Amino acid sequence: MKKPEPDMAGLPLLGGISAHEFLRDYWQKKPLLIRGALPGFSGVLSPDELAGLACEDEVQSRLVRHADPQWQVEQGPFDETDFAELPERDWTLLVQGVNHHLPEAAELLQQFNFIPYARLDDLMVSYAPDGGGVGPHFDSYDVFLLQGQGQRLWRVSEQQDLSIVEDAPLRILQRFDTEQEWLLQPGDMLYLPPRLAHWGIAVGECMTYSIGFRAPSAQELGHEFLSYLQEHLYLPGLYADPDLQLQSSPALIAPAMQTQVADVLSQIRWDAMDVARFLGRYLSEPKPHVQFTQRKPAATKGFLRKALQTGVGLDLKTLMLYDQHHIYLNGESMPRAPQDAWLLALADQRMLDAQSVGLLPAAGITQLSDWYQLGYIQPLE
Repeated sequence: MKKPEPDMAGLPLLGGISAHEFLRDYWQKKPLLIRGALPGFSGVLSPDELAGLACEDEVQSRLVRHADPQWQVEQGPFDETDFAELPERDWTLLVQGVNHHLPEAAELLQQFNFIPYARLDDLMVSYAPDGGGVGPHFDSYDVFLLQGQGQRLWRVSEQQDLSIVEDAPLRILQRFDTEQEWLLQPGDMLYLPPRLAHWGIAVGECMTYSIGFRAPSAQELGHEFLSYLQEHLYLPGLYADPDLQLQSSPALIAPAMQTQVADVLSQIRWDAMDVARFLGRYLSEPKPHVQFTQRKPAATKGFLRKALQTGVGLDLKTLMLYDQHHIYLNGESMPRAPQDAWLLALADQRMLDAQSVGLLPAAGITQLSDWYQLGYIQPLE
């Protein structure tokens, strides 16, 4: 029997369908329920460990409480007394970017690499006692909802009315009409496309792992691209008006001045390469709260010795991407050369084994040393 092509092979994570079929039939089109997507999965951390993360300054976390009809949202970091005062039900703790702090969480995300890293956002983990949730809502991005410990009831609606409650701290839908509902057990997973109304309710204590994919708005892309152009654009010359005419109204901005400024601004140009470089930098740029631990140059020798023994891996917070012409790392770019195959492998696999490190040219070793000092990579354990 002929071995199936990699992109046509069925994936247990997707219920036996291939990544190709999933992208063709479900991605951004309709929901998919997958029973037993990860058999035996109960999570990568406990409720107490999740609460511990929510107490750390560099971790983004929220606490959502619901006392009908009121919703309340508190931003972390929290402390132990915050959790001790919580009621027995109807609240949720949400922690963003767990993959930045736990290798096991980062490994979980790697199972979703049939979606480009450029689209991946992060792994959010939530804990809720009975009745907990964030209410009926919709997201602007794709999400896989993987059930950890406990059970969660998911209700879904393809309703067109997405009006939200005014002045609420969350984007709660004014109306929700349940069309389908599923009770997810540990290891079950639900994929939801953007703008699909849904409502998750904890049945007893439960933890849910949300694998989200970024979807920047057109307004955000436009704003960020114009900021990029501002940094990389040069327009020569100065405004000048040697033929200035006497005006009877000194407060008037004359049409001649408007025309001249329009001519200056018409020099602004960009091409496909500008867009490509902007996109790579923008997509790989760390979020504002992400910080890297920089190391002293003296630590490099120890790093190289360890790297030659165990290999290297990207830091959990590092994002490395590439296109046809450039390689991007945490918002920085460098030209891509034919001899840079090892960099592409590092970006795709997020690691290089010891043998690959040992085969690198001197320039490659220097590059790894520089990135180690910046905190972007680390030796593998």
